[in-house]
Amino acid sequence: MQSPIVDVTIQNAREVLEQSKNQLVIFQFHSARSEGCQQLSPVLKAIVQRYPQQLLLARVDCDQQQDLAMQFGVQSLPTVMLIKDGRPVDGFAGVETEQAIMARLQPYLPKPEDELIARAQQYLAEQNPAEAYPLFKQAVDIAPERAELKVWLADTAISLGQLPQAQSLLAEIRLADQDSVYKAVLAKLELALEAADTPEIRALEQKLAASPDDNSLKEQLAVQYQAAQRSEEALALLLGILRQDLNYGDSKKLFLDILAALPKGDAVASQYRRKLYSLLY
Repeated sequence: MQSPIVDVTIQNAREVLEQSKNQLVIFQFHSARSEGCQQLSPVLKAIVQRYPQQLLLARVDCDQQQDLAMQFGVQSLPTVMLIKDGRPVDGFAGVETEQAIMARLQPYLPKPEDELIARAQQYLAEQNPAEAYPLFKQAVDIAPERAELKVWLADTAISLGQLPQAQSLLAEIRLADQDSVYKAVLAKLELALEAADTPEIRALEQKLAASPDDNSLKEQLAVQYQAAQRSEEALALLLGILRQDLNYGDSKKLFLDILAALPKGDAVASQYRRKLYSLLY
């Protein structure tokens, strides 16, 4: 892998500037005679070595490259210029702390959630939404202000049959953020909701409305809900049965099977697992 640190001369300066189209270039103007430069150099080197894909440290020895320093208008040492797309975007003269430098670099560095998103999208490309789901969920927890993450999580939730959760996530999207991707996911949700409302479910719901204490009907309806990927509604029905009788029919087994089928990190699974434990213990 190419080193993230390069010494700049008149001969390669243009090439280094061209590199700023691909990554942020940190031009460091330094001298071995400057105590401030000696303090700053290890800090800058450590930073770029942590982000070799995003940052390039371009070191200009002003004792050897005086003409180059003059071309950049350097008046004191140390001087640091941040160059992106061939233009200065920030910089400072003197010594700054690592924290202050990182604050300047933050807009050009990967966000904590970006790695999670990349891994989740890879799982989706492999047709594996169950593995993508917890990664998108973590990303949303880290950056809840990013509307596109909620849309991607909602889309993944639909693929896994978590329709109420998808509805809740899409309801949080502001009008200004309702782009074409949002509209496509919303349409997908509406189709999934229609498909989940089967004649068998409607018939059992009518029977249960007439006999609301019939646990046998509740269990049958829970099975139908789960078959239509309406897991949260199935769990709610089964929990109602278990609160009356922990050993009724197959309710406990059905409940545990549904929990096991939900993706890792699913909020509904966590919620109903806690409720079951409170009954058992």
